Amino acid sequence: MLIQVKIKGVALDPLTNVPIVLLKKMEDEQTFPIWIGFFEANAIVAQIENLVPPRPMTHDLIKDILKNLEAKVNRVVITDLRDNTFYAVIEIDHDGKAISVDSRPSDAIALALRVDAPFFVEEEVFKKAKKIDLSQDATQEHKWKQWLEKSSPEDFGKYEM
Repeated sequence: MLIQVKIKGVALDPLTNVPIVLLKKMEDEQTFPIWIGFFEANAIVAQIENLVPPRPMTHDLIKDILKNLEAKVNRVVITDLRDNTFYAVIEIDHDGKAISVDSRPSDAIALALRVDAPFFVEEEVFKKAKKIDLSQDATQEHKWKQWLEKSSPEDFGKYEM
């Protein structure tokens, strides 16, 4: 079963200064972090903020290639969490043919944002991932910061090239 998620935010880990993308379930406040690279964090934040670079960045280039090939990104799925590393696929439709492309979650999310495609997490991955509850409670932000400060990259899934 797939769980649809959205981006809750992008932050820097206070201990390592490594970017983290926070993915939140659509139906509640359960959130889990994935540590990502600086370039991918920049690509995600730029799209969220509607910043248009003077020349196409990598994810914009991929979007344009897909458009010119008349291919459509149907969705992005975070498929696995092994050895503290998340895995994802980009599901593309081209001439009625379903194509699944292996991807880092951060690249898949950056592309999905550009083509307005939904992103999902396999239920088993969601169960394995460290989760936090970001309810509207005013003290929750403080609890989240404390929890993050006590955690390490291995607790979340590491970013690998």
